[in-house]
Amino acid sequence: MDLDTVRTFVAVADAGQFQEAAAELAVTQQAVSKRIATLERGLGARLFTRTARGAELTIDGQAFLPHARELLRVAERAFASVRGGSRPLRVDVINSRGAASGLMRDFHRAHPGIELDVLMLFDIEAAVAAVRSGAIDASFRAVAVPGRPLPDIESVRVVDEPLHLLTGPAHALAGARSVPLARLAGHRIWMPGIVPGTEWAAYYDDLVAEFGLTIEATGPNFGSDALLDTIADTPALATFMGGQTRLVWPAGHGLRRIPVTDPTPVYPHSLIWRRDNPHPALATLRDHLGAMRPERPEAETWTPAWTRR
Repeated sequence: MDLDTVRTFVAVADAGQFQEAAAELAVTQQAVSKRIATLERGLGARLFTRTARGAELTIDGQAFLPHARELLRVAERAFASVRGGSRPLRVDVINSRGAASGLMRDFHRAHPGIELDVLMLFDIEAAVAAVRSGAIDASFRAVAVPGRPLPDIESVRVVDEPLHLLTGPAHALAGARSVPLARLAGHRIWMPGIVPGTEWAAYYDDLVAEFGLTIEATGPNFGSDALLDTIADTPALATFMGGQTRLVWPAGHGLRRIPVTDPTPVYPHSLIWRRDNPHPALATLRDHLGAMRPERPEAETWTPAWTRR
């Protein structure tokens, strides 16, 4: 199947007009029409109906569209297999203040000649799909997809990040040097950033179930600044944060970061990538993470069962 005709079909489907698709592809409208006609003859089906508003997909066109997109993705992976070093290494770090972002900054400082594209994909399913399609080269996640083996995906655990309790100066635990996990039962822990269906929601659900904690995810999430303001001003509230999370707050807030112990809950960060990804810088990243991997806490730790190897 001629990929130019497939690419033209997708362009028309997205634009809804032959003329706009032609402009996007830098060809004439006549060339677009010929390519679509050639594709329709090869498939033995009509893909578009011309209307006053442009071009609308027929039922057959709608059925063919997802397969056409996949054909183009496969072609891109094929091209990338022989020109992997000609583009930046694309890595998903989830957010800009977490441990994964810090690891990538360290990698950039150690290898300034490697061009990077750092992305932040919210959803784990989207991240895994992007890794599998070749849209990104790697992603930092707690686990690939809990409960579902993926034979084309490799992963390596890179950081076990201890949790800290963050409190305001008037909180009952504000003066503690550390706090046993069991002692947090009955205290209100507020985490409005927890979104159902995410890997971190699954992590905290298991933490709550195993240790009888109370985590509230109520109210809108206005970001870390609003969270810090509320924690500073509300003696009854505390929140969890990663020990390697970078946050800055006004000096007047008087916030306390308190290590959690007995056991120490750790959030496991793993690097995941597609087994046959050819980008040469990906091996450099894996070697770098292996060489600089921080020591895990010496004390007893806890992670959910689905993250354990």
